[in-house]
This record gives sequence, C-alpha cells and structure tokens, in this order.
Amino acid sequence: MASVLRKLKGRDFLTLLDFTPLEFKALIVRSREHKWGLVKADPLRGKYIAGIFEKPSTRTRVSMSVATFDLGGVFLELPTSSLQVSRGETLRDTAQVLSRFVNAIAARVKSHSTLEELARWADVPVINMLSDKFHPLQALTDVFTMMEFFGERKLKVVFLGDGAANTNHSLMIASALVGYDYVVGSPQEYWPDGSIVSKVEEIMEETGGTLRVVEDPVEAVKGADVIYTDTWFSMGVEDIERRKEVFPPYQVNSELLSHAATHVRVMHCQPWFLGQEITEEVAYGPHSIAFEQAENRLHTAKAVLEALLI
Repeated sequence: MASVLRKLKGRDFLTLLDFTPLEFKALIVRSREHKWGLVKADPLRGKYIAGIFEKPSTRTRVSMSVATFDLGGVFLELPTSSLQVSRGETLRDTAQVLSRFVNAIAARVKSHSTLEELARWADVPVINMLSDKFHPLQALTDVFTMMEFFGERKLKVVFLGDGAANTNHSLMIASALVGYDYVVGSPQEYWPDGSIVSKVEEIMEETGGTLRVVEDPVEAVKGADVIYTDTWFSMGVEDIERRKEVFPPYQVNSELLSHAATHVRVMHCQPWFLGQEITEEVAYGPHSIAFEQAENRLHTAKAVLEALLI
C-alpha cells in the first residue's frame, strides 16, 4: 500500500471520484496505522496548510488543525472575511499567492466551483473540507469507521434523508469504491445527482457493489448493517417549508431500526438536530457510533495530508 500512497503525492482531494478503489483502500489502511500509532513522528515538519473557511466548522476544522500539528506541520486558519477575496481579489490570484507560502490549500466552501477554480490555479494540492456537492473527508472517515466495527465484509449501507446532499454523494462514492450494497431512501424530488449515480454504478461494476434509490424508508432499511442520516436543513438550503413536509417519514427512530438487522449501527456526520432527522434515544443509544465516527476524522485527516504532501 505504501507504493500506492506515494503516487498520491501532489494530487488534489476534491472528490473521491478521482481515486481508484486501490487508492481509497490505501488511505483506509494508512488511517488505521495513524490511529494505532504506527507512523513515524513529524512527517509534516516544515509543511504549512492554509485552511480557508467560508462556512462554520467544528469536526473538520479541529481534526484538520490537530492532524497537521500532530504530524509536525502548521495549520493556518483563514476565514474568507480576513482574506482579500472578501474585497474582490480573484481566486486565481489567491491560489497563486498562497502557493508561494504554503504546501497545501484546504477549503470549506459554499460552491464546489470555488474548489475547482482554486485547484486550477494553485501549484499545491487543494483539499475539499466540504462543498455543496461533495464531502470526501467525511466519507473516507465513514467507511474507515464501518470497517472498524464490521471488518472487511460486504455491508448493506442505507442513507436516509436528503439524497442530493453532499454527504450522501460522497458516501455513495466511497461505498462503491469498497463494493458495498448502498441504498438511498429519499423523497423522489431529493434523489441524488444523476451524473454522480452513473459514475457510482460504473465503479460498482468493478467492485461488485450495488446501488438502489427508493422512496420507502422501511423498504430501504430492511436488513441494513448501517443506517446513516444527516441534517435535513444543510447550510444554505432555501426550501425549508417543503423539507419539513416531506422528510419526517425518514427520521431515524426506534421503530425504523426495528426493520434493520439486529446488529445495525447508526451513523451521523453531526451536528444533528434531535427530533428531526434522528431521535435522542437513537442518537445516544447502543446502536449509535457517531462519536467514534467523529473521533476518526483525526486519523483519516492525517492519512490524507501525509499522502498528498510526503
């Protein structure tokens, strides 16, 4: 796996669609080595990461910061309000200037096109810390966490809620890369992007995974090993009243869990809104592994930073 990781040096990390199943597996393995303390000290010594934030962040901000510091590097938190882009400087100029100072640019942005523009002009790797379309760091962590609890066996993973959300898009891709059976349970008007579905199906032809998109949440969770949900009201959504009407049947609650496998694990990328997409008894109950999932953001961040920069 070490030889596979070496080939990732200098690459961008915008979407998991840019990675092969073997490359993705290598990142999982390296994440495990970081968690077990098997990596030499300070591989990022002398490296600097510019962290650009257009959106609020807790898990991503802290995990990326601590991962960089723990590996010997320096993470510079740069809210866009403190940068010249807030006064009209172009992303081209920002990317080219930052490339003279830092070894990578990590950005949490409103529009995925912002990341693509940064990557177009930057001379250093650009890392997606969240965009409206993808959240690859989260999905890498999600699969790493599933493997911690279930090992290497094939799983049925079910996402309930907003199928067009960045979290689902990336988890769908990640599940395809490891050959899981993946089901999206969502109102039809919120089904995932068709172009991403097509690419996921192509990957699954290679890895042996399957993809289904259904409206019935009970049908979706039958036999599920993992049930995953996310907020119905992601930052920037405008159709709030419509979402309040159509999403309640997709709430992850005890009744819905009764239709899944008895060993089912529940995941959520957090923050969660108790009483909306998930109930308190499930969120803090014995099936939930959300906090283990959150903790693992640190170890997968280390694997990504090391792979792209060393």
